[in-house]
Amino acid sequence: MAKYTLGYNCPSVAPERPGRRPGPSDLLSAIILTLNEERALPDCLASLRWADDALVFDSGSTDRTREIAREHGARVLQRRFDNYAAQRNAALAETRADWVLFVDADERVTPELARELREAIRAQRPVGWWLPRHNFIFGKLTLYAGWYPDYQLRLFRRECGRYDPERHVHEILQLDGLTGRLRHALIHHNYASVTEFVARQRHYARYAAAVLRNQGERARMHNFALQPLRQFFWRFVALSGWRMGWHGLLLSALMAHSQWALYRELDALSHDVAATA
Repeated sequence: MAKYTLGYNCPSVAPERPGRRPGPSDLLSAIILTLNEERALPDCLASLRWADDALVFDSGSTDRTREIAREHGARVLQRRFDNYAAQRNAALAETRADWVLFVDADERVTPELARELREAIRAQRPVGWWLPRHNFIFGKLTLYAGWYPDYQLRLFRRECGRYDPERHVHEILQLDGLTGRLRHALIHHNYASVTEFVARQRHYARYAAAVLRNQGERARMHNFALQPLRQFFWRFVALSGWRMGWHGLLLSALMAHSQWALYRELDALSHDVAATA
């Protein structure tokens, strides 16, 4: 278990009493951030029926996302999207439950994980829990090349955590208190096709390039060759991607390409700055 101390007003927790009825400290709100998730959302919400409250926090869907959410009994709120950290923090302010569980629309909570989550809440300590995640990439369970156990800090006491406002993508939860790890995995149906994989990695590359540029970094010629090679070796060899055969080879190559895309974006930003100077 890890300890994070950030100075939030994290309340002390009364010890568990046998036979005690569920009170406010036992209630859990499951929160799903959405934008045009009509295909994935029904199965996600069906896997969350055990939760005390389901909040679909939407950022302007133009499909049936909001209608589907209401059909499944979820609360629906809307907020204009600026970045993921701000969106998650805004969603936290819309629930009074002491415990929150963030789930993406393409994720599923199994009955075994649901029982373990309830047990974690009843224990009251730690104040946050890391969930392992089973990633299904191109429809295949991916257990190597860095995609498992893929721990995600998703269950926590609401008053003990906030998301770092400086991390707009791949957001980080800042938690005041002890954390533990659960055993049962969250199911993640991730990247249905190579086209989707490349498109999303390009989006992440643009963000990472902007961060590097603000830190004064520049793309060097050797970066375009060395960084992709290092990424491929790390994924395929060090993280045992080879154990998955062609699937591991493809994913390692795609992640190497993502590194090349990162430095291409960084180089483009450098040229844009030079052109406007």
